Amino acid sequence: MVRVAIIGASGYTGADSIEILLRHPQAEVTYLTALPQECGHLGQLFGQFKGRLDLDVVPLDLDVLADKADVVLCCLPHKVSMGFVPKLLAAGCKVVDFSADYRIKDVAVYEKYYQEHTDQANLKVAAYGLPELYREQIRHTNLVANPGCFPTTAALACAPVLARGLVKTDTVIVNSVTGVSGGGKNPNVLFHFPNMNENLFAYGMGVHRHMPEIEQVVSDVAGAPVNVIFQPHAGPFDRGILSTVYMEPKEEVSAKDLMALYEDFYANERFVQICAGSPHLKNVSRTNYCHIFPTVVKNRVVIFSAIDNLVKGASGQAIQNMNILFGLDESLGLL
Repeated sequence: MVRVAIIGASGYTGADSIEILLRHPQAEVTYLTALPQECGHLGQLFGQFKGRLDLDVVPLDLDVLADKADVVLCCLPHKVSMGFVPKLLAAGCKVVDFSADYRIKDVAVYEKYYQEHTDQANLKVAAYGLPELYREQIRHTNLVANPGCFPTTAALACAPVLARGLVKTDTVIVNSVTGVSGGGKNPNVLFHFPNMNENLFAYGMGVHRHMPEIEQVVSDVAGAPVNVIFQPHAGPFDRGILSTVYMEPKEEVSAKDLMALYEDFYANERFVQICAGSPHLKNVSRTNYCHIFPTVVKNRVVIFSAIDNLVKGASGQAIQNMNILFGLDESLGLL
């Protein structure tokens, strides 16, 4: 039985992780921690767990955690996580980190979008946690950088055509819409109900910090630099991301050939499903699936990709990665 600790258990991703782990046949939640003002009995903090898991969420005690856990899901904000991860690894725990602190390999790029990086030694050994593309690296590490939600949809959408060299790499356009849970648990005036209801808006124009993460992954897949224009939007729904990716083919390609390529590329991937039409967010809600529809419009390759931002975009993918770390069936807890 894999013993799991969650740091930052009081947030959305912490709660979704607990929900998944409660149905995991080979994992047990043994330790939950959060900021002192967010501590208390789990059933009081999240009513859905009342009577299902009798644990207190407590302030972090590293010695207690190390004694109770084999793996830590580190659900901390960017820039905070790297202050804890080295200590967790030194204590003998495996770590799946939800922040961006170990995703971006170029330190200068990370520091441009976030802050000074203070744990470059572990940055070098961290595996990027997108199993469909980096499974072997994940198997052989103790630190997994769980991907961002937007990069998950974009990378899975782009990978087949970039890997086969079918599209130009000078400009890939990724247009995404996310639900309000993507903004996190802390109050934000933009996501206040009167502002969000029946509304849709773009944000982070040209500066969103997921753009360099997307570029890093798709460039790695392509084996050459890929220039990405990424534009996120927020919509009036709780969870989910729908991304539309536009690429220019190097030579004419048919929608039929594109569909065959995607079905072949993801033939052995449990959590990527190729659809016959546009994905619907309701069909992936609360699942670890990514639904993809590839097509051709006016000689442009257009890929639609949908996930639940809190599951395949966060907690579900983290537990998929945890399963790989311990040599378990990737789908455990996720079906």
